[in-house]
Amino acid sequence: MIKSNSFISKEVFYQSLIQSFYKLSPKAVFKNPVMASVWLGSLLLFLEITYHLTKDMFKSLDLFILIWLVLTVLFANFAEAVAEGRGKARADSLKKTRSSTIAKKVKSAGDKEFSEVSSAELILNDIVYVEAGSAIPGDGEVVLGIASVDESAITGESAPVIRESGGDRSAVTGGTKVLSDFLYIRITSSPGQSFLDKMISLIEGASRQKTPNEIALGIVLTSLTFLFGLAVVTLIPLSEFVAKQIGTDWNLRFSIWLALFVCLIPTTIAALLSAIGISGMERLIRYNVIAKSGKAVEAAGDINVLLLDKTGTITLGNREARQFYPTEKYTEEELADAAQLSSLSDETPEGRSIVVLAKQRFSIRERNLNEFDVDWIPFSAFNRMSGVEIRKQGNLIRNIRKGAIDAIRKYIESQGGTFPKSVETKAEEIARRGSTPILVAENQEILGIIELKDIVKGGLKERFSHLRKMGIRTVMITGDNPLTAAAIAAEAGVDDFIAEATPERKLERIKEEQKNGRLVAMIGDGTNDAPALAQSDVGVAMNTGTQTAREAGNMIDLDSNPSKLIEIVEIGKQLLMTRGALTTFSIANDVAKYFAILPALFHPLQSLNVMKLSSPESAILSAVIFNALIIPALIPLALRGVKFEPKSTDSALAKNIFLYGGGGILLPFVGIKLIDIIISGGSL
Repeated sequence: MIKSNSFISKEVFYQSLIQSFYKLSPKAVFKNPVMASVWLGSLLLFLEITYHLTKDMFKSLDLFILIWLVLTVLFANFAEAVAEGRGKARADSLKKTRSSTIAKKVKSAGDKEFSEVSSAELILNDIVYVEAGSAIPGDGEVVLGIASVDESAITGESAPVIRESGGDRSAVTGGTKVLSDFLYIRITSSPGQSFLDKMISLIEGASRQKTPNEIALGIVLTSLTFLFGLAVVTLIPLSEFVAKQIGTDWNLRFSIWLALFVCLIPTTIAALLSAIGISGMERLIRYNVIAKSGKAVEAAGDINVLLLDKTGTITLGNREARQFYPTEKYTEEELADAAQLSSLSDETPEGRSIVVLAKQRFSIRERNLNEFDVDWIPFSAFNRMSGVEIRKQGNLIRNIRKGAIDAIRKYIESQGGTFPKSVETKAEEIARRGSTPILVAENQEILGIIELKDIVKGGLKERFSHLRKMGIRTVMITGDNPLTAAAIAAEAGVDDFIAEATPERKLERIKEEQKNGRLVAMIGDGTNDAPALAQSDVGVAMNTGTQTAREAGNMIDLDSNPSKLIEIVEIGKQLLMTRGALTTFSIANDVAKYFAILPALFHPLQSLNVMKLSSPESAILSAVIFNALIIPALIPLALRGVKFEPKSTDSALAKNIFLYGGGGILLPFVGIKLIDIIISGGSL
């Protein structure tokens, strides 16, 4: 019984079982030449059995062989259906996010008058107005406004994101929800052609193409099938000669020849090849990464160079308060006091770190504000500030704001205050060394600056070291100045860095690497990243990025988590390792089956029948049964993949030969003998 916590659910299991029979159609089965030869041989054997029934020449061995040959094809179909079913299960969850909503269509951005239409009626370049609490009716670009958006229906992440017009955060996806403020959105997709529709299509495998390695391996398997077919044909006259010499009626009739042929050709890897390719894409889907083709997954396994963005990839992205810089009129403690007070209601990692720093430096702890009237001013995507207003008996005694430079400057000037040149100079100095300046103001004056510093993620140095062992060089891309970039690169353990990176510089570096014969992976989210994403062998676009970036990449990360690039590489490596391991096992398995059963089939070789198989009939049937059963036994390995370990190519090859090659040789001897013991008491 298949449990829900197994590698496939009950629903996927039963659907795959049904699909296995649908895939018996010639149109489906002839996509795999090796299994097509088994299917065709089974059909011919069925016709022969039918003919023998009419002539009273029926042999039960022929029927048993036919049953297990059909099961061989069904098991191969089942492996492919399971891989497809696991991907479609993810597609079904995405389909639930699609729903027809009422859209407020306007003539132009900024219009207050709108007409309500169904989202299904929206066409390319329509402008819609979406307010807080409403769902975004279709894929588009924000042309006016700024708001926080809940994208959990698409990404599974609960934290809202900011979307605004212009820049690299303007793309929105249909089915997500506006939480605050408002947006005017220009629709960028036609009905049925939305980003979500395309992703569902990709997940369901409709657009999956075979990778170059799959095609090459398919050609090799087809060639081996043809050559092994010829080799088995030569056994027919040999068996007739032996039968005459020893005076027996044993001969290599069609069912025996067909069984030998199927046991010799590489049915195991041929049956699982498609499942391995599909499962590579499916494993990416589990990380919320969608590959536009199997080729992209495979390329990820062969890359030599990784280009990684600094913020969010090398660093945490959530900055940490490191220092208080007061202006001339105030002390550091006074700045820390105001900064801590304005951060008490700020639940962001940055806000909490400010409270911690004030406590560590000056023992400033949360104070009792019960005797005051306190108005907390939450951060708004529109004004980019937060703060607190404290009143006592109706009188405003403290009015503190904390936020970005441009936001605080605008606020101070609106209050009639002035923005000191010294503050601007210090903020620029902090920014130049890779940190972020946050200003604190009270009433009409600037108290000082809080320095927020990017924190390099823990454990990255070890992960980059593992990639280095596999021959993959890591390159950090950042807009920081060279000194800051060098410091972070050294701390993170990357092999190289590109400072003050421009779109032209990124593209130039990728072309340079490719010119030297290397495969390059790139990650990006902005329009300025699109050329590099399109040029790279593996281009991973962030779902939160621009439409241009998403179209340029051959992978899309729905979670917009750049650090997953490392997992993408590992899955690509895992796919190649799995295919290599199962190919090694399949070839060794085929050779072993022949050495196991040939001595039992031909009398002159009886001295080599070390396994003491009961009879020629039980030997051939045991081999056919084993050949069929090994396919479903290996489905979990094909779907889950060989365990990834950062090793060199030589080490991986040695492991494949020892573990899977050795296992492929030993397992048939054990399996065929056990099956022979089970069936030897029966009448064949």
